[in-house]
Amino acid sequence: MAHPLRGATAITGLGMTPMGRIFGKSSSELAADAVKAAIEDAGLEKHEIDGLLINPGITGITGGGISLPLQNYLGLTNLRLLNHMNAAGSTAAQMVQYASMAIAAGMANHVVCVFADTPLSEGKSSGAAYGGAGRGRGRPRGMGGLYQASGYFGPNTGYALAARRHMALYGTKQEHFGQIAISTRAWATKNPLAQMREPLTMEEYLASRWIVEPLHLLDCCLVSNGAIAVIVSSAERAKSMKQPPVYIWGMGQGHPGDTNRAGWDPETETGAKLAAQTAYKMAGVGPEDITICELYDCYTYTVLVTLEDYGFCKKGEGGPFVEDGKLGPGGSLPTNTGGGELSAYYMWGMTPISEAVIQGRGQGGERQVEKNDVILVTGNGGILSYHACLILSPHAS
Repeated sequence: MAHPLRGATAITGLGMTPMGRIFGKSSSELAADAVKAAIEDAGLEKHEIDGLLINPGITGITGGGISLPLQNYLGLTNLRLLNHMNAAGSTAAQMVQYASMAIAAGMANHVVCVFADTPLSEGKSSGAAYGGAGRGRGRPRGMGGLYQASGYFGPNTGYALAARRHMALYGTKQEHFGQIAISTRAWATKNPLAQMREPLTMEEYLASRWIVEPLHLLDCCLVSNGAIAVIVSSAERAKSMKQPPVYIWGMGQGHPGDTNRAGWDPETETGAKLAAQTAYKMAGVGPEDITICELYDCYTYTVLVTLEDYGFCKKGEGGPFVEDGKLGPGGSLPTNTGGGELSAYYMWGMTPISEAVIQGRGQGGERQVEKNDVILVTGNGGILSYHACLILSPHAS
């Protein structure tokens, strides 16, 4: 018997602003542009929107990001659903999940899920955009200070250690991470919205400067200003709306926590496993049925370990699995078909969702994948700490 949420809702609207080194607009202004575009894309009127879920990005931590007053800024009234959410990079998928469950429960009809962020400033580097997050809260005391005393600062260090752990356990090579960067860039060359559109070779990848070994510059995601909004509606309403619906077949979350004890290894056994179990069961599919992957790729290592934890290959075999180029154009498992966060734009979890909607509608242009029947979308946050996923399809059932 099919799960009651399988195909009960669909993504019916998509709005995207220009993304990258875009200046002159606040997060609220960008969010408004994206929401307006999504409403027009769906063929709705503003008064028909009765739900709003908000994700502010890094500016929600450092100050100046969007929050609950966005409702009034947008001129939305009589909302049945409203929340300001932050589960890091897993938030976008979670917003769509909660919107879907609310609609299925009769709490709302059309819910906007919006992400907006303006971490970049003119004249400052991309690295500076995230450098101040979480600072100014006082020096850590006691055991909490051991990380910084050991030189552990920021997400780059955490992901570098996770990648190094995988390399030590399974023999994963630097070139395996490089292959992910190269295949992702190959997709970006076909995406007019991508920030990085020059083809990438292994030699160029290996020559890029170290950030934290074993992570090169080209193992790390972009930093972008911009906004993306999607609208979730019931499957019944979606049938008569302006755009081809992209139905939500399955969803899941996985948050393993970290005991900091020997034998507990969230760096190589991530929350994606828990999320996959829930989503696959709800959707009635397995990894063999997935035709496109849109994976959260804050780092190349994140893609590799996510592929393992969703069952596309055995644990430890992610490196050999990707080395034949199967993730790139013409490959057997098209992955991050717009260029992902590594080469297209970094809108946290909205990056993979937006590309999944484009592919599900068949609107990818030069990069459109012909076989778009079942699309896996993932979101990841923290140091592989928070995970959420969606399984989407252009087919109602």
